[in-house]
Amino acid sequence: MFSPDSNQFYLDRKLDDPASATAPPPPFRRLRGYAFDPSLALRLDTASMNQAVFETPWERKLDPGPVGEYVEVLDYDPASGCWYEPVDLNKLEIVAQDGLAPSEGNPQFHQQMVYAATMNTIANFEHALGRQIFWAALYDETQPPGQRDVYVQRLRIYPHALRAANAYYSPNKRALLFGYFPGPSGMVFSCLSHDIVAHETTHALLDGMHRRFIEDNHEDSLAFHEAFADLVALFEHFMFPEVLRHQIAQTRGDLASQSLLGELAQQFGEATGRYGALRSAIGERGPDGKWHPIEPDPARLGNEFEPHARGAILVAAVFGAFLAVNKARVEDLIRLATAGTGVLPAGSIHPDLVNRLTEQANATAKTFLNMCIRALDYCPPVDMTFGDYLRALVTADFDMVPNDRYGYRVALIESFRRWGILPKGLRTLSEEQLRLPFARMEDFEGWGALTEVAAKLRPQITETLYVRDRRVLFHRLRDARGAIHEYLEVSMSDLSDAPHRPEFNRVTGLNLWSKSGLEGLAVKSNGIPYFEVHALRPALRVSPAGTIMKQLIMVLTQVRRVFIDPENRALGRFEFRGGATLIFDLEGEKPSLRYAITRRIDDEQRLAEIRGYRKRKGEERLSLRGTYFGTGGDGTRLDDEPLSLLHSEA
Repeated sequence: MFSPDSNQFYLDRKLDDPASATAPPPPFRRLRGYAFDPSLALRLDTASMNQAVFETPWERKLDPGPVGEYVEVLDYDPASGCWYEPVDLNKLEIVAQDGLAPSEGNPQFHQQMVYAATMNTIANFEHALGRQIFWAALYDETQPPGQRDVYVQRLRIYPHALRAANAYYSPNKRALLFGYFPGPSGMVFSCLSHDIVAHETTHALLDGMHRRFIEDNHEDSLAFHEAFADLVALFEHFMFPEVLRHQIAQTRGDLASQSLLGELAQQFGEATGRYGALRSAIGERGPDGKWHPIEPDPARLGNEFEPHARGAILVAAVFGAFLAVNKARVEDLIRLATAGTGVLPAGSIHPDLVNRLTEQANATAKTFLNMCIRALDYCPPVDMTFGDYLRALVTADFDMVPNDRYGYRVALIESFRRWGILPKGLRTLSEEQLRLPFARMEDFEGWGALTEVAAKLRPQITETLYVRDRRVLFHRLRDARGAIHEYLEVSMSDLSDAPHRPEFNRVTGLNLWSKSGLEGLAVKSNGIPYFEVHALRPALRVSPAGTIMKQLIMVLTQVRRVFIDPENRALGRFEFRGGATLIFDLEGEKPSLRYAITRRIDDEQRLAEIRGYRKRKGEERLSLRGTYFGTGGDGTRLDDEPLSLLHSEA
């Protein structure tokens, strides 16, 4: 029945019921927001391009907040002690004008902005990974083994969580908390910076995939978290055509020169006393106010230990490779536009050339963003280094595109080499050496525990590739992890003297022998040391050539509780982890183990290095503990929120 209230009429159409819809749902929900941050809207040369339209995935069930399938915006301001009215993005007047108009003074627009930027980043991850994403699960020790991981449907987002120059992802709360503070020209809201929102969302997504990456065991640990989040935010700049077109026209096609595309958080950086953006991938502005490019320096990695500064090296290496590939791919356009000279004349370049350069830069940036995200599936489960990430990038891209026609992998290898990022144990940096070797696992009498369990669960795993309900999918994968754990435990226990045990330990990096003698390795009553099926991730990917890749990523881990310094036990213990990321091909008569990326639980050299690092960090932080570590106003220990402390020092 028609309702005189147009909004109610719109809601009464029951859009969550496909049978009652007169037309298919829109592919996107268009929402306006800032491509960078509000400061650029106040400058004449950037105002027109700073207001972008985010094409976020259309959610049928989107409640005021917004509250959808993936995120829940809760706008409570503790400093002011008030709740802001939640925005309803289903209102006709909001839908009809692509969302609320950008406004620094409207809290409802702030809610819209964080929702749009977060959903945009989530969509990029799901596209690259070939599956739905999950947030880090909660852990309930009161539940039976195998059911202790608790599903977290939504990431909570607080646009006005704190009155401070900070924004961070809280692993404890499974939430993004954005601060606001007075700046030179008014209040600065971190939730209105697309770069900051994308950066923090990436922290949450990375924690959902690799929750051990946040453990500070060596110089690259927290630095990788920061660098990867920066890379995602940077490449998302290239997803806005108007922004890209404007900056290419301004730089005359030279993306290696100073531009907004290579910088992060302009307003935040300037408001906190810096000379420009918070961080830059290609250059920096000195005290004299002049911008100059960053030159690769292979010695810099050995001298930078602060996470942001060290992470900037990884960002520069990846972004440098992107610039090199993009330059190579537009050389023909430049030659055509210059009658073969390759030298552009002075003045503005032709609008048609701007459009073609924009299309090429957009396509190249999308490819690099997909490469960076997809490589996460090829990383070791713990203690990941920059060198490991290079190998993951090269291997993941080789699996997707064996013929590196445009030199993406060559550019990455060259750029990493120029910055001194070298994987341990390799004599050369050729692509063949960098690609992870195919797993070699010897079967005994035609039987192997890993391939057997993959074969047994293949029908169940294949079904999950087509499950759309994330909650159902989470529980099915959790049950599958429990089945895998039970199968491996039984096979190792019943056949304890069989020759397959050493082979299993070699491939997985675990030690499932009760008499191993390893310090701190706990053993169950059945004689099998504790281990965990940490993650199970089915992936369905389509290569540019149209090839369908159906894979299963299985992560097995184990932990030892060891002393930081056996000679000085007063320093306490820490958890030393090992395990493997196992990648199976599900195609063929029987699943095959393609890669085993291993961190051995009995690697005493790695243990010694982590002990030395933790001992040094403990000594360095001793004088800071009273300032930064302790109890927050809500009773949370600040050392339990590493990204809060890390970002407050940025």
